[in-house]
Amino acid sequence: MTSAATQPPREPKYYTVKRHLLDSIESLAPGSPVPTERVLSAELGTSRTTVRQALLELVAEGRLVRRQGSGTYVAEPKMTWPLHLTSFTEQAAANGFTASTQLIAAERIRADENVAGRLDVEIGASVYQIERLRLADERPMAVETSHLSAARFPQLTRHIRREPSLYAVLERVYGVVPVSAEESISTAPASTREAALLNTDTGAPMLVLGRHSFDQSQRPIEWVTSWYRGDRVTFVANLMSPKRR
Repeated sequence: MTSAATQPPREPKYYTVKRHLLDSIESLAPGSPVPTERVLSAELGTSRTTVRQALLELVAEGRLVRRQGSGTYVAEPKMTWPLHLTSFTEQAAANGFTASTQLIAAERIRADENVAGRLDVEIGASVYQIERLRLADERPMAVETSHLSAARFPQLTRHIRREPSLYAVLERVYGVVPVSAEESISTAPASTREAALLNTDTGAPMLVLGRHSFDQSQRPIEWVTSWYRGDRVTFVANLMSPKRR
């Protein structure tokens, strides 16, 4: 006789629904509609609350996408995005995508404490803030906000309006090439503005990538924050044991 203490934990009801939906999704093409909560509740003999929880998890994981006023659909496959110290343009090309950029804003601002510390300039010093929408195969992928020293890169905004790749401008015009970077990844809900730019819902899960790049002399070049749609991209990093370097 199996005691209560040794019995395996019962599977939550919503997880049973989730597994059923995953099996169904595998046979459906991207963009295919998913039955409504009411239909699924009747088919599976469970409450709409349970069905809703399963659907919400699948949306958060990027397997389903909700369109307000329309319904729930099978999502496009996620893009695998290796993390390398290259430009967005080069990364997209390496993964078989055609990159494009929409410049949202390029302006001079005064560095706050965080930006000043990142760029090794005085608080209040003039820095460039460049905001761009990055696309891969015409699909919005990320909103990027870059900060660079105005004293080190004079007239940068003029050049960036002509050349979509910031790294290409830095090398061609200023002779500066990033050789190392510190990178962090966190999660956050999409703001109304980010959601509008990335064609998703306010509050949708986002992957927030922060990159602090340096030149050969370890002088800081750029501090950039990139907001990626969590349902569109999977970051991949190649790791190597220090013993094998």
